[in-house]
Amino acid sequence: MVSSEVAEAVELAHAQEWAQVLATTARVAADLDLAEDCVQDAYAKALVHWSEQGIPRRPGAWLTTVATRRALEHRRRAEVSQRKLPLLISEPDLQDAFPDDRLRLVFTCCHPALAQEARIALTLRLVCGLSSAEIAKAFLVKETAMQARITRAKQKITQSRIPYRIPRLTDLPERIDAVLDVIHLVYSAGHTAKFGDDLIRYDLTRRGLDLARMVHLLLPDSGEATALLGLLVLTHAREPARVSGGALVLLPEQDRSLWDRDLITEGLALVTASLQSRAGRFALMAAVAAVHSEARTWEETDWQEILGLYDLLLTRWPSPVVALNRAVALSYTDGPAAALAVLDTLSDEPALATYPYYASTRADLLRRTGQLQAATAAYEEALAFTDNTTEAAFLTARLDELRS
Repeated sequence: MVSSEVAEAVELAHAQEWAQVLATTARVAADLDLAEDCVQDAYAKALVHWSEQGIPRRPGAWLTTVATRRALEHRRRAEVSQRKLPLLISEPDLQDAFPDDRLRLVFTCCHPALAQEARIALTLRLVCGLSSAEIAKAFLVKETAMQARITRAKQKITQSRIPYRIPRLTDLPERIDAVLDVIHLVYSAGHTAKFGDDLIRYDLTRRGLDLARMVHLLLPDSGEATALLGLLVLTHAREPARVSGGALVLLPEQDRSLWDRDLITEGLALVTASLQSRAGRFALMAAVAAVHSEARTWEETDWQEILGLYDLLLTRWPSPVVALNRAVALSYTDGPAAALAVLDTLSDEPALATYPYYASTRADLLRRTGQLQAATAAYEEALAFTDNTTEAAFLTARLDELRS
């Protein structure tokens, strides 16, 4: 019989130690599947051993010892060490510079040879410890399909002999971008769920924030890692005000007393630190979030500063979505008609063809300029592209207002 105390200790160890235990075991096992099996076995043994012997003072160290010991035994029995040994190659100087195995695991999961979907799935599976069923549920695919995707990604790592190591120092700037992109996508997928009844997937936002904290801890001198953490912390701080009674609450109507002031203080410090060097994409996005977070009311928002930040972002990272967000800022400095003119120039962008926020933004601008019939049509278009129930309810309410 497992006591609640032991069950809670194992659960806590899973949340806090999984990545470290798996990363260390993977380095020893030189095989991701074998490492996963060993780690899962260690957690299962913990339930029994800790019930009989008590919870160890350092659960993570206990789990790592058990998992790596089993990995070594398996390697000896199977005599696979010589075949797998090349995967263990690492550069001694970088071992010293980056002694944490978790970073090796993150860079392996986010290797550019893998498709982006595979990177996200592997990161959630191996670094966050989510089951295939949980990841499948998050991205609304069948568990068998997600399991196959993860299996193919692991096979790709083995067949392509992707090394389990930190990239060369000269390659880090390019490789860190892929890691940060995956973390940002994980958080964004939870921040506004594309499908389902809930606007926010708290499991994904929490995992994304945890990953950002971990990478920042491991690479504290990376300006973009610092910026991404600042962006996610500031975004997370406003989360409690985004939904009220199950309904979506836009930024102008949010109760700002619900914002987490401690997180905002932390996020602002991170953004300030990230802006000490040349601002990258996430630093500029974080700076926009910082301006919103510093405004005590919607009316106090410094839209000129936000517009300037989007101008810089558009220069350094041009994309239709950034241009759309810039147009929103422009609507509060130069008026909705000026923003509508910008949106007209974006109407042929393939990336925005079925993007619901293009249609909903255009609807809002048309509404603000008094073009109610056109606004109604644009809201209907946005509704057709939306698969999230909460967002659909919001758009339906706007339509009802216009039709009344």
